[in-house]
Amino acid sequence: MLDHEIETLEEFDDVVEATGSLSGWRVQSVDLRERGAALASAETEGAVFLGCAMAAESVLRVQESGGLVFPPVPGLPFDPYRGRLYAPEELFDGLAGGYERTPDARSYDWFQRTKNDGDVFSSMLRAVHDDAISDALDEQLVGARVVGVMGGHKLARGSDAYAGAAHLGRALARAGHTVATGGGPGAMEAANLGAYSAPFEDGMLSKALEMLSAAPDFAASVGEWARAAFEVREGWPGGGASVGIPTWFYGHEPPNAFAQHIAKYFVNAVREDGLLARSNAGVVFLPGAAGTVQEIFDNATPNYYQSRGAPTPMVLVDEEHWTRTLPCWPLLQALARERPMASRIALAASVEEVPETLARLTADG
Repeated sequence: MLDHEIETLEEFDDVVEATGSLSGWRVQSVDLRERGAALASAETEGAVFLGCAMAAESVLRVQESGGLVFPPVPGLPFDPYRGRLYAPEELFDGLAGGYERTPDARSYDWFQRTKNDGDVFSSMLRAVHDDAISDALDEQLVGARVVGVMGGHKLARGSDAYAGAAHLGRALARAGHTVATGGGPGAMEAANLGAYSAPFEDGMLSKALEMLSAAPDFAASVGEWARAAFEVREGWPGGGASVGIPTWFYGHEPPNAFAQHIAKYFVNAVREDGLLARSNAGVVFLPGAAGTVQEIFDNATPNYYQSRGAPTPMVLVDEEHWTRTLPCWPLLQALARERPMASRIALAASVEEVPETLARLTADG
């Protein structure tokens, strides 16, 4: 299937120069105010322009020629038609002036003001945005072996468990996997940090963990918490890529700066299902609470029914936590009994066992 999306000005110029036609193309959030001549000469019947800034005469000409124009929506802190995932620098832009001024915080504020107002326009904007994010996420992950890492947001920097999650993320990235997390703080941040550290010498991660421990929790100050992460990134630029998939539904949880590609959603159900569905090489469940428990069985259900194809590996980490504190493992075993998913689940004593366990479950499948 051909990709008929134009997401940059360079792509727009290439298509117009090569074919002289935009018919059938979808142009997403490209500033075309300096491309009036190209829009006047190119065939635009059947073209769709989503959130593209255009001169008034260009809009009129496209519409008269059979194209559709969905203009930019003024006053929004986000672009509902965006054609790419977020970068941490984009969501935290303006952090020096306080977290509340960043696009991330302002988008959450907009969501809080509109989520229950009954305005169909607001709900349409959220839906369009989240669909555009899903499209961009699929494009980002083409051909990737994605391992999801789930875990609690309360895991503090400076703790042994946080360091363990970071070492896990590094091991998975070095094994050729794309690490995907819920994109927030705690265990999620730690796994993304580990993936970020993968290209560097081993000592880099130890130094980063020490630096981050000075701001152990986002609850005291999101700004200080985020700035500590950006200081690590400035000290070691060009780290490894990973994916974070957070949500504005949990507005009190800011995204972490170590996920190079951030797919942030308004609708949490779309975000959670999308994260699990895209973890095609397995999911690792670190100790967590209600959210992580929900994710275990959200993942177990399609594995049980094989609604997404063959079951994918599931590794629960920490026997004490998952057999006694929150006894999900016995229930998962009972569900899997005499089904194909039985050979794709495992309980690991520690994060050190996870890479080998994942490899074994993949081979067994």
